[in-house]
Amino acid sequence: MLNKTAIMLLGIINDEPVNAYEIIKQLEYMNIKWWFNIGDSTVYATIKVLEKKKYICGNIEKIGNMPSKKVYSITQEGIDQLKTSIIEICESFSYDTVLFSIAACYIHVFNRKEIVDILERRLEYLDVYLRNINKQLPILKNDQVPIHHISNVSRMVEIVKAEIIGTKRILNDIKEGNT
Repeated sequence: MLNKTAIMLLGIINDEPVNAYEIIKQLEYMNIKWWFNIGDSTVYATIKVLEKKKYICGNIEKIGNMPSKKVYSITQEGIDQLKTSIIEICESFSYDTVLFSIAACYIHVFNRKEIVDILERRLEYLDVYLRNINKQLPILKNDQVPIHHISNVSRMVEIVKAEIIGTKRILNDIKEGNT
């Protein structure tokens, strides 16, 4: 699976060919810094990695008297990697909830039917995950585990519930055509 920054950049480049400066401006516009801070140097370094792996390709463009700039487009291999990463994120769970936020931003790389299928599988996975955590709580209480440990497991339950609510909201919006 690609890292979070690579997924973000591939998602942006998949939407339209852009140069590095435009990627940075797009990240600022999206207020990414409040939930996943990506430094400008990380953007440039990740672009180099993505280009080296042939997930993106850059073409030099010159318009009028403006300085030339390298505009990046996503390759088919890049699209395939983006899709694979989004599926892997959606079919698993991480307490790093930024992962799913990023996947949700770019899930439109799939068609509506595929998105519905992916999100329904995510809900099934999260439901099983939640049931298994909930099974732990009575056992922990009976084993007289320290309260801070029990409280942390309860916190984990709340995080999973929040992911279920968020996934259902996205799924409903997709099903209703609110894209």
